[in-house]
Amino acid sequence: MKQMVTLNVNGEQHELAISPDTSLLKVLRDELGLLGTKRGCDTSACGCCTVHMDGKAVYACVVYAMSVQGNNITTIEGLGSDGELDPLQDAFIEAGAVQCGFCTCGMIMAARQLLDEEPNPDEEQIRHAIAGNLCRCTGYAKIVDAIKLAANR
Repeated sequence: MKQMVTLNVNGEQHELAISPDTSLLKVLRDELGLLGTKRGCDTSACGCCTVHMDGKAVYACVVYAMSVQGNNITTIEGLGSDGELDPLQDAFIEAGAVQCGFCTCGMIMAARQLLDEEPNPDEEQIRHAIAGNLCRCTGYAKIVDAIKLAANR
């Protein structure tokens, strides 16, 4: 049986009728059309569904949408402002860290939390922050470079 839920996503309120066992990922993609948050493993093993809940990175595939009422959810689409990309997004483009792009949104969301908490991280802190996000097509060097580039700006 569906229940009404009000979600605050990217600064906008959304009232939806959903099943209690519906994941936040499913709501973001299927109900709200926010396709930047990717579906990979559905078990929190790959990190491509990473979003922020009140500024903290979470895996949307294992969070029930019903449980996030009252929280502020930010997806990759909500990072930039005034039609501009977030500086971290620009750094990923400039450093060539987008590769195939499947993991990019989750990597950026994990890195955004790091930079919000530690504006000048060292390489070990960067690698630790993105450890829960898998990239299947690179050795992570360009991703780390992009995060360093954003931190230096």
